[in-house]
Amino acid sequence: MYVIGIDVGGTFTDFVVAQEGQSPRYFKTASTPNDPSEGLMTGLNDAASAHDLSLADFLASADMIIHGSTVATNTLVERKGAKVGLITTDGFRDLLEMREGLKEDRYNLRMTPFVPLVPRYMRAEVPERVLSDGSVKVDLDEDALNAALDGLKDEGVEALAVCFLFSYLNSENEDRVGELIQAKFPGMYTSLSSQIIPQIKEFDRLSTTVINSYVGPVLGRYLENLQERLTSVEQGGDFLIMQSNGGVAPIEDSRRQAVRSILSGPAGGVAGAAAYGRLVGESDIIAFDMGGTSTDISLIENGEPHLSTEKFEAGWKISVPMIDIHTMGAGGGSIASVGPGGIMQVGPESAGAMPGPAAYGKGGDRPTVTDANLALGYLDAGNFLGGSAILDTALAEKAVAEHVAKPLGLDMIGAAEGVATVVSTSIAEGIRLMSVQRGVDPRRFTMMAFGGAAGLQAGKVARQLQVEKVIIPAAAAVLSAHGMLSTDLKYDYSRSHPESLLGMDLDAVKTIISGMESEGRERLQKQGVSEANIEVSISADMRYLDQIYEVNVPISDLGQSAESLLSQWAANFHQRYQELYSYSQSEQEIRLVTLRASVVGRLPKLDPPPLETGNAKPAKEKGRRKIYLDGWVDAPVYEIGDLSPGVSVAGPAVLESDFTTVLVEAGDTANIDPYGGIELLVSLESETDAVATAAAADRPDPVTLAVVEHRLESIALEMTEVMLRTAMSQILNSSRDFSTAILDADCQLVAQGEGIPVHVSALPVAGAAVRDSFGDNMSEGDLFILNDPYFGGSHLPDITIIKPVFHEGRLLFYGVNRAHHSDVGGGTHGGYNPRATEIFQEGIRIPPLKLYNKGVPRDDVLQMLSANVRQPENFLGDLNAQIGSVMIAAQRIDGLLESYGADRLLAAVSEILAATERQVRQFISEWPDGVYHGESLVDDDGFENKLIPIRAKVTIAGDSMAIDLGESSPQVTGFINSAYANTRSLAHAAIM
Repeated sequence: MYVIGIDVGGTFTDFVVAQEGQSPRYFKTASTPNDPSEGLMTGLNDAASAHDLSLADFLASADMIIHGSTVATNTLVERKGAKVGLITTDGFRDLLEMREGLKEDRYNLRMTPFVPLVPRYMRAEVPERVLSDGSVKVDLDEDALNAALDGLKDEGVEALAVCFLFSYLNSENEDRVGELIQAKFPGMYTSLSSQIIPQIKEFDRLSTTVINSYVGPVLGRYLENLQERLTSVEQGGDFLIMQSNGGVAPIEDSRRQAVRSILSGPAGGVAGAAAYGRLVGESDIIAFDMGGTSTDISLIENGEPHLSTEKFEAGWKISVPMIDIHTMGAGGGSIASVGPGGIMQVGPESAGAMPGPAAYGKGGDRPTVTDANLALGYLDAGNFLGGSAILDTALAEKAVAEHVAKPLGLDMIGAAEGVATVVSTSIAEGIRLMSVQRGVDPRRFTMMAFGGAAGLQAGKVARQLQVEKVIIPAAAAVLSAHGMLSTDLKYDYSRSHPESLLGMDLDAVKTIISGMESEGRERLQKQGVSEANIEVSISADMRYLDQIYEVNVPISDLGQSAESLLSQWAANFHQRYQELYSYSQSEQEIRLVTLRASVVGRLPKLDPPPLETGNAKPAKEKGRRKIYLDGWVDAPVYEIGDLSPGVSVAGPAVLESDFTTVLVEAGDTANIDPYGGIELLVSLESETDAVATAAAADRPDPVTLAVVEHRLESIALEMTEVMLRTAMSQILNSSRDFSTAILDADCQLVAQGEGIPVHVSALPVAGAAVRDSFGDNMSEGDLFILNDPYFGGSHLPDITIIKPVFHEGRLLFYGVNRAHHSDVGGGTHGGYNPRATEIFQEGIRIPPLKLYNKGVPRDDVLQMLSANVRQPENFLGDLNAQIGSVMIAAQRIDGLLESYGADRLLAAVSEILAATERQVRQFISEWPDGVYHGESLVDDDGFENKLIPIRAKVTIAGDSMAIDLGESSPQVTGFINSAYANTRSLAHAAIM
């Protein structure tokens, strides 16, 4: 009997056929995007023939087929879904445009907003209202609903989505809508938010529900068509669909909850990595899937993939549990280029399949990662993709030389090595950022590399992360399909129950948990899963009282006393929070937000048997090839399939198979594991890549510049993430009114996170104020605070935290965080006092002060500040978030200093700043010389009823620009005057 895994991708459809006691067999066939079932059936025919069986006999012998596909994903990305009608609470249909109230690109004044999946004319509002306590204030107006449904029918509606306020607490009105829809339109595909995702956060619930109705009919038609094809050849075993959560579900469940299949294919790869890890004894894994256009990164801890309930796909938020996969625009087809400032970058733009890399000879002339690897000798030009393609080395070298080497003043091979180094750095920083966000240290993990392009970059990426072991599974080229054979039936449930742990109604919580568990068990038992094979895990999303981002904490031992149970939950939450953010706030109240249950029905597994190891044959070269590893090396080449378990290959060497090439660098060792996979042991001391060698030069080379720039940007983004997830106030964790940055010792802006435009050039002014105020009176461990507009502040609510970073007693950098606090005292809550006529009426002024002295918090300053605000707990919580953010900056900068040393790093930073200036000057030089005038008028200042002119005279001369605001209104009585730091910052933002 057979078990078959099928992964339908964009280019290929992969098949794995497993039998008990035998090694699995792998097949590939071309995908057929117009009807993926055609390519699938072709591949099944090929697999049947390979087993000397007719298709009917082959499928009759299959106990189970598990299928993952990109159908749901492509439907969403390509916007080819059903014509959806949306029913909302009266007054709330425009939430699809409003989203979460943020603009994705704050610097783009002409940014095109996302086009909703449901146009406005297809959205209907009906009178009804459930309150935040679950009580019904307004009953459903059924006449209005029927009229709305008639209107949507006239517009050609194909599917319906229903999302009412607070229906996660009381679904009575939504349930009635569902009944009326089915009575009026029998068989209409309908999604009720209380069934799809019964949890808090209105936009999350709405977006997820709409997506379900948008992709559901398309996925349903595909699955029905496929089922008909299989039934026609008498396929009789179970047919299951891969889910985004790493489990599988029957066709009907997948059709009804289509949104849970959005990451069907990639989830199979992560499941495969976890399964292979169990075979070879690795439970903590960084899954690294590098293909032609992108790289997917995910974490597996204690044998289980990390899950996320916050995933954006094609710009739309999906909040059902999904394997946490971070996708980066770094693949074999990623294009290498040199920016206007003279800094190399790789990706996110890709050459795609057409025209593809320059070496394909299909008209593409821009260099890609594949071209660079070919130029370096890592790829076999005459045997690419198992001999199905021949690469043109001359075209690859020409593209690298013209588009990278020439602009940077490098030779071709140095440029190609730089491309390989930069893309590896980009991936390493992506993994580092994701790891920190999840509270783990990547150095204690094993990396598992799969996908066609991963084997060449895996060693370089691992070395940068200080990861000592990389595993390349034998099924690396088809790991998604292979992983599907290791999955189980899995149902995820969630119920929001917002309540403080203090005085919690534990009986109500237990009732919710019991209901979710019972529903899951019942569904599994109907599918023939025995009680012995059912496993249930319970967890809760919790947060400190006023935060918006939750931390998921496992729950067990529900039989304890209420006091013991709640005490344990609190302790577990504080511990997990500490792991994630390096501090916890034990004095803060904890709030339970959402209860979760994962109910799993274990399926039988056909793990591959280990290969024979008794008569291991010595490694036999199939040839030799010149490869470039900090110089040309004559390296042996081995066929992976010819290497026996237990064999070791010392680098430098190249290991090849039809769809995978693995680079073993000098000092590294490749061992063949018992299942035919490769265990790559990375020598962390042998820095053979360009970063280490180039860094020794007095003037940093272009590759070092690109790597350092990547890492600095990554640090600033990490600061942003820490702040976002730990801040208490809505204006910070929801509206994101804060900015993070790194300054050099001269207070020049070196890197910034995705912050507020008005802060960008104000932060260096604040840094200079601290430097000038304290001079030599700054020490390791000091932390500074200010908000005074006369010392580089914006307005009083914007509090800036600055941490100087020292190296061997020498001040080199500052980590900076500016955040808008919800209150800083003054005449009004929030600091905006429209009756203020002087700064003293707006709140507490903080000149540059030490907040920490040599690592010790100054309690006197903290007490003074707390005494001047209305909500001291929130204030201190937000301050702690800022402090955590700059602490992270200091730690990461220390890591950079360890890698490069102070002088080399400062030289690189200096050149990056110079490159930035060149880029801006080039941009300005494209404008015609001349003097330009602009004017805008403010209505009034709240005191004098007259227009207030803001006038700018901009002079362009060559590559220089001067902005003169001298003809603007003088200072006015009201509180709309702009401080110098703000004015300077907005002038800079205007040309960004």
